[in-house]
Parts: sequence; C-alpha cells; structure tokens
Amino acid sequence: MACCHDSCSPATSAAALNSPRWRRTLRIALAVNATLFVAEIVAGVAAGSASLQADALDFFGDSANYAISLGVAGMALAWRARAALVKGGTLIVFALWVLGCTAWHTFHSTLPQAEMMGAVGIAALVANGGVALMLYRFRTGDANMRSVWICSRNDAIGNCAVLFAAVGVFGTGTGWPDVIVAAVMGGLGLWGGWQIVGQARGELRSEAAAPMGVAAE
Repeated sequence: MACCHDSCSPATSAAALNSPRWRRTLRIALAVNATLFVAEIVAGVAAGSASLQADALDFFGDSANYAISLGVAGMALAWRARAALVKGGTLIVFALWVLGCTAWHTFHSTLPQAEMMGAVGIAALVANGGVALMLYRFRTGDANMRSVWICSRNDAIGNCAVLFAAVGVFGTGTGWPDVIVAAVMGGLGLWGGWQIVGQARGELRSEAAAPMGVAAE
C-alpha cells in the first residue's frame, strides 16, 4: 500500500510516488490507452456505435491523465492534488460529451455493427485488464494516484459493457443496447470524476492547514 496516512513520512511518500515501478506502470498504461483510443475512435465511427465512441474518448482522456501523472510524480502533495483536480474535471467533461453523443444516436435511431463492436471490445478488454491489474496496488494512494486506478477500473468496466452492448444489438437488431450502455458509461465517468475532485480538494485543504514546514515537502 502506498504511504498516504499521517504515520508515513513525507520523504517516504514522495519516494514511493516517484518510484521506477510507478513510473514504468504509468508509461505502459499511457501507451496502451493511446493505442486503444486510435483503434476505438476509428472503429466506433465505422461501426456507428455510441458505446465504442464513448470508450474511445475515455481512452483519450486517460492518456492525458497518465501523462499528467508522470509529470507530477514525486512532486509535493499540493501539486499532485492540483493535477488530480484537472484530471477529475477532464473526466467529467468527457462524461458529459458521451451523454450528448448518446442522445444524438438515440434521436437518430442508429444501428451499429455488432460484430465490429464485439471484436474491438474483446481486444480492448484484454489490454485494459492487464493495465488494471498492474495499477491495482496503487488504488489506495493519494488523489493523483487513486485517479489513475479509477480511470483504469472504469476502462475495464466500460470494455465489458461494450461487449454486452454488442450482444444486445446482435440479439435485438436495434441500437438500444448500444445507447443504454453508452449512457451508463457516461454516468460512471461523472461518478469517477466527482470522486477524484472530492479527494483532491480534501488534500488541498489538508495541505493548506498543515504547518509550513510540513506543507513544503
């Protein structure tokens, strides 16, 4: 477990957050998410799938988030919390975009290609499942570290949801399973974003209330 309690020394916490293992995990997560973003946005547009496009935009946001996490690894808690605020806000914005896209597909009654949805969903789940397992040990860290875990967790859940949507579209011959799953993914993104923002704001308040010598670490 990463040091995130009062009993852990600031130096130990900073060392853990700047460890080679943490940085290596972030680089792998960044590469996987950037690749999957390109693959899913192309497949989502080609297949006319709201859930694939929602998943693709989530990958884009996560790629940016992982890049920010790499940039602030080892910095003071206040900087990591500010980065988490940016990431949480980004997640909320993308979630709202997903909900808007879902409404558009609902209005136009689009029928996505279930076979392409399923194939891309399986590939994304395998890749994201591996990333989620690597990040699991960091899930109890500070807001910045926890936000990375939440993004990874949401991705794996989203991949499973896309597969369910593909099965539903194939079985019913309608686009309703696709838009329902996309709406759920948008709601999950909003929830995750609020979690990150809430913890980051709490850490900033704690940092501001700490003695000056401690806050400067």
